[in-house]
Amino acid sequence: MVPEISKLKCEINPKIITSDFEANVLGWLEKQAKDYELKWLLVHADDGVIWGELRNDKLHLSSDLFGPKLRTKTLQMARLFGFNGELFVWKTDNCIWQARLIKDLEGDDNEYFDETMLLWGTKYKKSKDGFYLWEHGSEGLRHAPPVSKKEDLKLKVRRYIDYDEDGQAYVNFSRLVFLGANVREEVA
Repeated sequence: MVPEISKLKCEINPKIITSDFEANVLGWLEKQAKDYELKWLLVHADDGVIWGELRNDKLHLSSDLFGPKLRTKTLQMARLFGFNGELFVWKTDNCIWQARLIKDLEGDDNEYFDETMLLWGTKYKKSKDGFYLWEHGSEGLRHAPPVSKKEDLKLKVRRYIDYDEDGQAYVNFSRLVFLGANVREEVA
């Protein structure tokens, strides 16, 4: 299937990681989520995947159900995302924190296309605080996204297009947009 190319305004900027990030990563992420109206959190850590969701100005984490705790010591990368933007935080090879903020509906016109990704998970085990523990395969891979147990695990990804000096199109950067079952209906 050929993706539909659309245009929208988009701005991408580096983001300063303040000193309170290391000391209180949850508080720092919570503040960013509120400031930029970002609803979901996806963290990749050395010891597993952590999902989060902003509800009533508080980040609720899947680690309350199972799995690794959110710690800067093991954090590799984090994505706070929502309909109009994404804050991406990562650790460089030199263990220096970097971040970039993408804001849609601001800045210059950019071409993009959206893709719907099916996340892994074939059976769910238990739930707590709106997170459902999903397992996949005989390896026992697990994660607990904030979705209903009846929903397919889908993630909408936005790909921003640029062109090289020969006019060849390429994906310049990507961001997460939406998590849930009705990805096509929720985000136009």
